[in-house]
Amino acid sequence: MKKAYLLSFSLALIGLCAIAQKKPRATQNKENHTANVFSPKKDSSFLITLKSKNFKEGIAYLCYRMGEKLNVEDSAAVNGKGIAIFEGNRRLPGGIYTVVFPGKNHTADFFLDKEQEILIEADTADLINMKVIGSPENKLFYEYQKFVGEKGTLMQNEKMAYITSSTKADSVLHEEKYLQYNKELTAYRENIIKNQPESMMAVMLNAMKEPELPIKKAKSRQDTLDNYHYYKKHYWDGVTFMDERIIRTPFFMPKLEQYYRDILPQIPDSLIQDIDYKLLLARTCPEMFKFLLNWVTDEYLNPKIMGLDAVFVHLFEKYHSKGISSWLNEKQMETISRRAYMQMSNLIGATAANLEMMDSTGKTKELYSVAGDYTLVVFWDPTCGHCKEEIPRIDSIYQASWKKRNVKIYAVLTEPDKKTEWVNYIKEHKIGAWTHVYQTKEQEKSITDSGRPGFRQLYDVISTPTLFLLDKDKRIVGKKLSWQQLDDFLQTKWNEKKG
Repeated sequence: MKKAYLLSFSLALIGLCAIAQKKPRATQNKENHTANVFSPKKDSSFLITLKSKNFKEGIAYLCYRMGEKLNVEDSAAVNGKGIAIFEGNRRLPGGIYTVVFPGKNHTADFFLDKEQEILIEADTADLINMKVIGSPENKLFYEYQKFVGEKGTLMQNEKMAYITSSTKADSVLHEEKYLQYNKELTAYRENIIKNQPESMMAVMLNAMKEPELPIKKAKSRQDTLDNYHYYKKHYWDGVTFMDERIIRTPFFMPKLEQYYRDILPQIPDSLIQDIDYKLLLARTCPEMFKFLLNWVTDEYLNPKIMGLDAVFVHLFEKYHSKGISSWLNEKQMETISRRAYMQMSNLIGATAANLEMMDSTGKTKELYSVAGDYTLVVFWDPTCGHCKEEIPRIDSIYQASWKKRNVKIYAVLTEPDKKTEWVNYIKEHKIGAWTHVYQTKEQEKSITDSGRPGFRQLYDVISTPTLFLLDKDKRIVGKKLSWQQLDDFLQTKWNEKKG
């Protein structure tokens, strides 16, 4: 299979969404907290007491919501009176939190905001009536849940009645009732947003909202474009990037993912401009800034779309390299820095670095000396299983189509100690029409001694085969694509010329 030269670069290790299991604290000798749960405390601490008649032992967890993930904030042992106490000498960021009961079969959500000394009384057989004492935010939350539950049941009933209607009159009646209930639900939500705009409920409801399109049924391409631009412009209406509470909700991360993956054009300049603007908005909210910079760094570290690595390089140069992400540890910064330096010199549109290597006869062959309308640079290893499959396929399409269109292939052996296998493979598979080269130990030493980057860094070679497509001026126009994708790219370019 492929041979990797670097470690995995996923920034999941940053810890944004990793579950950090903590040793649960015993609750015994702390029962006075229950009787005096609202005793004066430091402004920089939290105290959350869970009381449930369903458990006399076990471990309970205090978690927070972030997208689909449930992340552990704290844990505590349940004592013989069904009490577990979560506490710490710090304030918790506001957001939607979750109590996970012993056995992990039951969970219950609640809001945590300014009030950080609260008592939760819960019966796992009736969680809809769970009480959160000491937090007005949760009164609004549970009133909303009950209202939505009631209206949701009515709407579902009308939906089923509509489906099973036997007459047009019945269909119209049930449709009207469904729309009326939906209208009441929408009005209820809008009333919260209007009258309690600073509440956690308003934050959550705004994060859930979708912009209403001005043209319901697009009849022309212009209608479709107008809808798109309106949707994009109003996508974040009601959501502020200066409020950290929205981070710890199930809605913000999916909304962020959809925006950057599906709504914005997948063009580096467009993405970079938008990301810089969002980070500028978040500069006065440290937790939001940290979250956003971590998320976009992770998103574009190893992008799925060719060319978007330019976004990651920009993030490194503008933020990480200037010490702005000071919360990252040394290992994380090393990972980011190494990845950025591997990508800097091989971005789409950049002029490819020249390579001076030796062919099997001992002659030096420079990449820049290969003259063609396109040049395919192939980094490969004759003992690599994936290379054994792909190299013959590349040669087949080369012989059938690319060669006659003046495409050249400059093939680099990545493991010079496998020279014998390399020569034998070239002969056996009859791929001598390519320019085959390798780096001698003397050439490698010279590059190292002079402090210059080697070919692996210049071309981000962390696995084999790695393919780069250069135009006639040796600018990079394609990278890390399969031979099928490269053929599609070339065919498109040639067809454009015909047109």
